[in-house]
Amino acid sequence: MILNYIWIGFLIVAFLMAVGTSLTTGDTAIWSDIMNASFSQASFAFEISLGLTGILSLWMGIMKIGEKAGVIAMMSRLVSPFFSRLFPGIPKEHPAMGAIFMNLSANMLGLDNAATPMGLRAMQEMQTLNKQKDTATDAMIMFLVLNSSGLCLIPVSIMMYRAQGGAGNPTDVFIPILLATAIATLVGLTALCLRQKIRMDRVIWSWLGGIAAVVGGIAWWFSTMPAAQVEKYSTFAANFILFSVIISFIVAGMRKRVNVYDCFIEGAKEGFRTAVGIIPYLVAILVAIGMFRASGALDAATGAVAMALEGIGVDTQWVGALPTMLMKPLSGSGSCAMMLDVMKAEGADAFVSRLAAVVRGSTDTTFYILAVYFGSVGVMKTRYAAGYALLADFTGAVAAVLIAYLFWG
Repeated sequence: MILNYIWIGFLIVAFLMAVGTSLTTGDTAIWSDIMNASFSQASFAFEISLGLTGILSLWMGIMKIGEKAGVIAMMSRLVSPFFSRLFPGIPKEHPAMGAIFMNLSANMLGLDNAATPMGLRAMQEMQTLNKQKDTATDAMIMFLVLNSSGLCLIPVSIMMYRAQGGAGNPTDVFIPILLATAIATLVGLTALCLRQKIRMDRVIWSWLGGIAAVVGGIAWWFSTMPAAQVEKYSTFAANFILFSVIISFIVAGMRKRVNVYDCFIEGAKEGFRTAVGIIPYLVAILVAIGMFRASGALDAATGAVAMALEGIGVDTQWVGALPTMLMKPLSGSGSCAMMLDVMKAEGADAFVSRLAAVVRGSTDTTFYILAVYFGSVGVMKTRYAAGYALLADFTGAVAAVLIAYLFWG
């Protein structure tokens, strides 16, 4: 229901902004800009789905091998003490547990292309337990919020963009991103546990403590490396782990005497059908976002915040990263464009450029995730998922600002 209102809000605000611009400035070209944005975004949504078709076919084929080989069930048993508390509606050792684990692990490694198919598989497994097929379950909402908070241990792409932008030390945002995304995840998870009345017992705190220890260990390890080696080793680690997962699935399938090729084809066909099914949902959300942005509403919001802060004497050097903050929940490519624009205008090593990079790495693209994941299983009533996902986004943005001031302010 919240997503419905947000979608309507984007379109109405875009229309009102266009009316106001036309009346006050006489600019009628804005109507063409908005409609052109709607057409280009609809085309872009199809291009994304087309690009996802191959990726989904690949990874859902690999996941099918892992399922037939028993690897997914083994992973379900491994994480069941923790996940059975976060997802009490999912039976222990259910295939959804393994798919959720694989998805969150891929997100932590910054493997977006691998994480999405695994996330869609997790949603499909959870939908088999859903008695009201058009309504999100508590488990689905927990899963979506954990995805939106975007805990990422190795932000390879952001470091790459900074290197291309001429940053003196492209990896100097690594630890700030790690801290910001960990804070966003912890706040989102805790708030949702309270909302769903999940008791934070010793097992949950032990797992969270273990994750915090891993985050701290990685931060310490990379802080001891020369800057030039951070990107090299983080990229190697992510890709080595990913390829090792593929090989382990295939070897496990061979041991179980599974016809891995036929099994892969079976899963790939499911991936193709899933990619086609999400096209309408992507078109709906991306068109609304494109029209909202083309109307000038995003720029107006940024300007209003800057004026308000200047009026009360608050430091405003972080405001240059505000477009990236506002765009991040709406569009991954849009927030990337905002980050690159700041880097180009201010220089890659400027405070605001570093902050924009930390903001982009602090959380994931909320509305894209909601549209794709819920759309893949036909869930229309998302309940309170958007609100708690946006809470994680807000927390990540605030944490990014505070941490940026701590490191570079």
